Amino acid sequence: MKLLPGVLRAALGLVLLLLPPLLRPANAVEPISLGLAIAGAAASALTGFISYPRLYCYFRECCLQRHDQRAAAALQENLDKKLFGQHLVNKVVVKAVKGFLNNTNAKKPLALSLHGWTGTGKNFVGRIVAESIYKRGLRSKYVHQFVATLHFPHAHSINLYKDQLQSWIRGNVSICPRSLFIFDEMDKMHAGLIDSIKPFLDYYELLDGVSYRQAIFIFLSNAGAEKITEVALDFWRNGRTREDIQLTDIQNALSVSVFNNKNSGFWHSTLIDRNLIDYFVPFLPLEYKHVKMCVKVEIESRGYAVDEDILTRIANEMTYFPREERIYSDKGCKTVDAKLDYYF
Repeated sequence: MKLLPGVLRAALGLVLLLLPPLLRPANAVEPISLGLAIAGAAASALTGFISYPRLYCYFRECCLQRHDQRAAAALQENLDKKLFGQHLVNKVVVKAVKGFLNNTNAKKPLALSLHGWTGTGKNFVGRIVAESIYKRGLRSKYVHQFVATLHFPHAHSINLYKDQLQSWIRGNVSICPRSLFIFDEMDKMHAGLIDSIKPFLDYYELLDGVSYRQAIFIFLSNAGAEKITEVALDFWRNGRTREDIQLTDIQNALSVSVFNNKNSGFWHSTLIDRNLIDYFVPFLPLEYKHVKMCVKVEIESRGYAVDEDILTRIANEMTYFPREERIYSDKGCKTVDAKLDYYF
């Protein structure tokens, strides 16, 4: 990285000032003048250095760290390379996030609800969105991840959780408008808890002096997976490919299924009733060929040469459903990493 000329001059001046008198250049100006000049240059350079956003953000993480167009491009690239068998997810998430990031006058925060069986890529997509916006991804101080069974385990503490959750969101958005909140295991969250954040997702310009319109909320859930599988199977049995499935074939039925699911944090939720969820994103169950793709990528990520025999053996060890057709992996790609440990 090239430092600004002022910073270089200030650094050189400070070195000269710290040198013993006998080691200073013979033609140096008299000490008082030199000291004043160096002090002025150093203060000027330091002020410019601190106020120069790109340099400051080089050393410390900043809110809105990546330019919106760069974030959208990174999201598209990572989903294209690393997410398999989810053409609907790729299309919807990229368009939704890209459009939101480029919208300088959003009327509400972006709210995405990701649904599907375990191992189909929901957590993975959440991570990719985080990494696209912030270099540190899920480790960023502007990305906040909640897991229902970890952060909200006790039904008798719902009122406390509601207050804590509202305070956490309010405080962090006040610090960084482009905060990202990810709620995992929505199907295990106590009904009604998620409604406590409804004001933050609504069409308000300000709430107590804070705008939430640049924030992003992502909800992950297994709820609705049966409905998604039902649609996918109907297409397969009618001789149509999974790529023929469109969002309109699933989304309405999915939102109704989630709304009426008593085992979901969205059960009779005002977030659905008030249409505050922008997209219900269906993750289709993964087929045998997609499992093999996951195995291949994981082998390569470990630095090993791809062994076709091992790749096939691992994919064959997975269990598939329905029992007769054996089309879809019942755990998606979730156990691929553990199975590879046996071979490597």
